[in-house]
Amino acid sequence: MESYGYLLDIALILIFTKVLGLVTKRIEMPQVVGALMAGIVLGPGFLKIVHESQFIDHIAEIGVIVLMFSAGLETDINELKKSGGKSFVIALIGVLIPLIGGYLLASFYNSGDKAFLENMFIGVILTATSVSISVETLKEMGKLSTPSGNAILGAALIDDVLGIIALTLITGMADTSVDLTTVMIKIVAFFAVSIVIGLAAHKLIEKWFDRYEKVHRRFSILSFAFCLLFAYCAEEFFGVADITGAFIAGLIISGTSRSSYVKMRIETLSYLLISPVFFASIGLKFVLPEMTTSILIFSVLLLVISVLSKILGCGLGAKLCGYQTIQSARIGVGMISRGEVALIVASKGMAVGLMNDQFFGPIIIMVVFTTIVTPILLKFVFKDRINDPDVYTDSALIEDYSEVENNERKNMEILEQKKKRSAA
Repeated sequence: MESYGYLLDIALILIFTKVLGLVTKRIEMPQVVGALMAGIVLGPGFLKIVHESQFIDHIAEIGVIVLMFSAGLETDINELKKSGGKSFVIALIGVLIPLIGGYLLASFYNSGDKAFLENMFIGVILTATSVSISVETLKEMGKLSTPSGNAILGAALIDDVLGIIALTLITGMADTSVDLTTVMIKIVAFFAVSIVIGLAAHKLIEKWFDRYEKVHRRFSILSFAFCLLFAYCAEEFFGVADITGAFIAGLIISGTSRSSYVKMRIETLSYLLISPVFFASIGLKFVLPEMTTSILIFSVLLLVISVLSKILGCGLGAKLCGYQTIQSARIGVGMISRGEVALIVASKGMAVGLMNDQFFGPIIIMVVFTTIVTPILLKFVFKDRINDPDVYTDSALIEDYSEVENNERKNMEILEQKKKRSAA
């Protein structure tokens, strides 16, 4: 007999994420914190009402893809170009310090034949950054398209690439079937192809949008399909994260005459279903493991290092690149969350025998903790202040949205008039 339990799961996720989101909003915290807590409350860690399933995982994957696509649509390409070199420095130092910190911590607790690789792998896990949490929080606060917001986006994309290289290098030492040269060639090829396709597609899309003056749903539908295709090709053919492909797809469409309309429609799809499921799915992974006193101390130290290493590493990189102190702090905080990225890295390490079983519980705790604490800290560091260097630059979007809504209203009025004339 076919089960329809997934319908109940989705309904509970939507209700709990909204209710807890409103609760966190009342205490002046980002609503994404409530959505994350909803997954923890519903999941096996507490009420045990909703459990992970392939269906929820697939919806969650689409959710993070849409989130990054929306971020790409909202990003100013020119501003991102300006911060490109700086983002590389931020990402590089933001990878090295967590890598060293994780290795040194694990070295105190693990020794043996494969200790070096296993300890280095803990460092590799700490290099990961799940920018989706920061993106949603910054969007909610209206701070995504600021100098610090753009630096976080750029650094996170480069962080993904550096993380792939570090992961491949470590796993390659344990698994001779992994070829680092091939991985590097694929990464370079992906960005080369993206630039070529991006330049050509941007012009073609702009011409197509300009050809039809009236707003049509086909713009958002085909743009979403383009996003999914780019995400698929990035992961399947180049070994680059699908969210990176989705973000680049958004960048290609951003700046066109209908990008605001597309973004508005995509966000409707996002907040109705797939984003709440994505954020709740992270909480569903949380199960408090049984741990000894030694591993409990390790877990606490891991939490401290996971937070400070990103703040100090990325913050130092930002400071060296000329950002103000408050901006450096914001960039560092924006890179804290490890989210699903760290879990994926950990699972790959377990597959090749690089993940020591005693460390898996602390890793889960670290992922959940950094995911929840990041939006809270972002809310704190992004408080408006006198002469704030991060001025929100997307005021033009508000005008674009108003224009889109007015055009739609006019089109509906014209259609109604035509129907009345036809009926008469």
